[in-house]
Amino acid sequence: MEIREFETLESTNIYCGLLDLGKVEEFTVIWAHEQTAGIGQRGNKWESEQGKNLTFSIVLHPVFLSAGDQYRLTKTLALGVSDWLQRKGVEATIKWPNDIYVGRRKICGILTENRIATTYESAICGIGLNINQSLFPKELSAAVSLSQLTGKEYDLRQSLEEIVGAISHRYDQLHKTPETIDDDYIARLLNLGKRAIYLYRGEEIGATIEGVNQFGHLQLVTDKGEHIECAMKEIELLLK
Repeated sequence: MEIREFETLESTNIYCGLLDLGKVEEFTVIWAHEQTAGIGQRGNKWESEQGKNLTFSIVLHPVFLSAGDQYRLTKTLALGVSDWLQRKGVEATIKWPNDIYVGRRKICGILTENRIATTYESAICGIGLNINQSLFPKELSAAVSLSQLTGKEYDLRQSLEEIVGAISHRYDQLHKTPETIDDDYIARLLNLGKRAIYLYRGEEIGATIEGVNQFGHLQLVTDKGEHIECAMKEIELLLK
């Protein structure tokens, strides 16, 4: 593992995208203490207080995966981060597709950018994890940090090394027994088997998560008994 540390970057994912990834060793980590244009899911900006949290990207070369199995890498990353949080005494769950929640509050976001030609070549795995931030803006009222949950302060470099180690362990599992990643991900999924309210095609519906298919589509059964499968931008959990 090589860690390249920066005081400020526009975005660690953007920085990685400018590299010749074929010449970058696997598990190279790009870590920025501040991102001026951090990228989140659904085109959102990732907000993080400078020097308080972890914002980093990992370069991976999952050439052993088929293009159709790329969502398994997303599962692997989410499991690795949630494993580490659980070791810190925090009961973390995965909010589909790959946000990490504690209760109804978000502690981590993950954004994976895949490089696929005829085969799976590389992946840029961006992670934003709230570690020591104590106050969040009003518009981020659902955010929470590890320090808020435990009452402790954490060394950022040590935490980063531990998190990458936890992801590496899950990555080995992905390589050796990929089907077990599917089972572990489902077992840790927020609201699995529980009714919740979602925004689906502009309408609020009640539905229960049944699982996630091979391509990462969320599988639910609605209150009316209809079985639906949804891609990321087709449905949103309403945290009421």
